[in-house]
Amino acid sequence: MLFAMTTESVNLPNSQSALRTVKLLVGSYLGLSALTLVAIVLLRNNTEAVNTAVWIRGTIVVLSAALMTTFVAGTARGARRAFLRLRIVSAVMVVAIVAIISIPGTFPVWMKIEQAVCGLLLIGVVLIVNGRHLRSQFAAR
Repeated sequence: MLFAMTTESVNLPNSQSALRTVKLLVGSYLGLSALTLVAIVLLRNNTEAVNTAVWIRGTIVVLSAALMTTFVAGTARGARRAFLRLRIVSAVMVVAIVAIISIPGTFPVWMKIEQAVCGLLLIGVVLIVNGRHLRSQFAAR
């Protein structure tokens, strides 16, 4: 059975601090992803800067960032399922970013740099949501 985090747990200073940081990191990820999609649209006629892979990846990143934003909101309300989804999606996106950065030739350098920045933001999320404090607050009781 999946339980929600108690109101007392959500309001603990350590929980509030961790969740504030996660909100900031995911919000930054969403903002950077949206700006990247705008850049893709503006550069759409430059085939060296924007190819099909860039369009697909840029769209996926914005969608994942939007989903993660909803997961963070649910987590802040104490929803255990949102917390589990946040843990899974943030880790999967870090793995995908590592793959994108390491694949030669598919993505232009500018996108690999943008993805590296996204990866750093998400590593912060992964570390916090997989840390002892939040995991213990969302443990099934």
